[in-house]
Amino acid sequence: MDRWERDELRAGNSGLRNQVDHLLDAFEQQRDRLAQVYRQLEDARVQADSPDRTVEVTVDVNGLLTELRLSAAALRGGPEKLASTIVATVRAAAEQARRQHESLTAPIAAELDDLGDLPDVMSEAPSLRDTRARFRNEGPAAIE
Repeated sequence: MDRWERDELRAGNSGLRNQVDHLLDAFEQQRDRLAQVYRQLEDARVQADSPDRTVEVTVDVNGLLTELRLSAAALRGGPEKLASTIVATVRAAAEQARRQHESLTAPIAAELDDLGDLPDVMSEAPSLRDTRARFRNEGPAAIE
C-alpha cells in the first residue's frame, strides 16, 4: 500500500468518524429532550365540560378517561341522555388531548427527522426510526 492509498484510507476513516461523532452528539442532545417530552406526556391531562355543565371529564394525553364528575342535574335527564352526554364530552376531551399530544411531540419529531440514522453510516447499526415512530404513534412502537 502506497502513501496515497494510506492517506485516502485515513481521510475516509476520518470522515466516517466525523459522521458517527455527529450522530452521537445529536442523539446525546436529544436524550434529555426526549425524557422531558415523555414526562410531559405522562403528566398531561385534559378536562372538558358538557355544554350544559352537568358532566365533567378528564382524560390523559391518549384520550383515556381518568375522571368523571356528574352533577345532580345530570342524573335527572334519564340514562340515555346521560350516556350520550358522557360520550360526547369524552370525545371532545379526547380530541383536545390528541391536539395536545401533537403539539408536545411535533417539535421533537421534526428534530429527529433532521438527524441522520445509524444505518446510513453502518448498515448493521440499530435504527433510530423506531424512536421517531413513537412520536408519531406509528406502528407497534407507539406511545402507550
